[in-house]
Amino acid sequence: MQVTQTEFQFMVEGIVIDLVVMLIERKGYTTEQAVKTVYSSHVYKALLNPQTSLYYQSSGYVCSYLLQELQANKCS
Repeated sequence: MQVTQTEFQFMVEGIVIDLVVMLIERKGYTTEQAVKTVYSSHVYKALLNPQTSLYYQSSGYVCSYLLQELQANKCS
């Protein structure tokens, strides 16, 4: 199924908002920390690539990848 660029952007923005809220609620991040974390992540870069189809996934699913990325970076 093809989506328009506008639909794609809308879907990505919705997931980003959800990711920010999840980081605030689950990890106690401030809004600024959560926004910076999401936008600087590899998960966000993958989300922007329509070929990954990550934008079709639930926010919870995408968040699980973000949390894995954060944990991996913490261990590095």
